[in-house]
Amino acid sequence: QVQLVESGGGSVQAGGSLRLSCVDSGRTLSSYAMGWFRQAPGKEREFVAAINWSGGITYYADSAKGRFTISRDNAKNTVYLQMNSLKFEDTAVYYCAAARRLGIATLAHEYNYWGQGSQVTVSS
Repeated sequence: QVQLVESGGGSVQAGGSLRLSCVDSGRTLSSYAMGWFRQAPGKEREFVAAINWSGGITYYADSAKGRFTISRDNAKNTVYLQMNSLKFEDTAVYYCAAARRLGIATLAHEYNYWGQGSQVTVSS
């Protein structure tokens, strides 16, 4: 059973950095592709970044390219999202998700499990 728990959110000024972590307490992450999504108030959930089962392949939304880095440590059952040069428009609840597949997944309906979300607030 996959149980995802995010941490690392918070408040930061524009230009700052945060690192989100997502731990699977079920200890099964190595069998899943992983992704990060976000949802701002009044907006639909949107894709941010994805990583395949081994960590060898990553994919980013245009809004995240060059600023965010997704990575994973399968030995620790943890996926990370390093966010640098944060902007006001990055403010959202960030969700990690696990997909029962080995390759990259970028659509929300491809994911089978979701964390509870972690708030990121960027002040301008």
